[in-house]
Amino acid sequence: MNKKGIFKAKRKDNSTYYRVSITRNSKHISLGSFDRQKDAASCYREAVEIFDNPNITVESYKDSFIIPFAKFIVLINYRDNGIYIANPIYLKSNYFYYYLDKDNVLKFDRDDLFYYSKHKIIKRGGHLFCNEYGNQINLLEKYSIGSYAVKDKDYRFINNDPLDFRYSNIEIINRFHGVRKITKNNKTFFEVKIHLKGYLKVGEFEDEITAAIAYNKAVDELKKKFDKNFVQNFPNLGPKEYAAIYTDIKLPDSVIKYNK
Repeated sequence: MNKKGIFKAKRKDNSTYYRVSITRNSKHISLGSFDRQKDAASCYREAVEIFDNPNITVESYKDSFIIPFAKFIVLINYRDNGIYIANPIYLKSNYFYYYLDKDNVLKFDRDDLFYYSKHKIIKRGGHLFCNEYGNQINLLEKYSIGSYAVKDKDYRFINNDPLDFRYSNIEIINRFHGVRKITKNNKTFFEVKIHLKGYLKVGEFEDEITAAIAYNKAVDELKKKFDKNFVQNFPNLGPKEYAAIYTDIKLPDSVIKYNK
């Protein structure tokens, strides 16, 4: 060890690098690794200043800092809230922030803290994913929003903030694939369509569950003519109840006699 909190190490190719860590309240926190001892020392000094100066806030971070932004958030949260969380999370009273970066800050209910403190969120192709047991799970799926769902058609963020994932801010408009809720002349019904080359209408139904099952039945019929991997709906019903509704549904000729 060359200096307090800085450890000299060797890579497999025998090149030298410097590991940096800090200990506060008996908690040992790794700050990262650096090629230059000078950068390692700067990182350590910044971490000490963060802990010792309560006037340093999340907004204080600058691109000129050596300490990585994610680690900066971890230290600020630990200093202010006394809870160490490895992911870039800052706790508030009833919710918390998850910092993807300085400009993209997600908001979640405190009930979700255990999950997001253990699972890292990444952004790819405009979509958010969680790493879970080696798989990448679309963040929307945690809120019963299918990967096929269209924002402002199948679901919406009530305050128009697409980064606010608190449950009170998410409204599910259409839970099932191919099912659309429509209100006309003060009456609500559920329209079912299947996308082929265009949209093939299956029908209109009084309740959402029947509509979801009607979509499935139409898909079963069309599979006889199409070698296509249709998405299925999975309403929360027992086998007998599902079968009874499925049997009662009458598909229109436009589906039964559809010619591709």
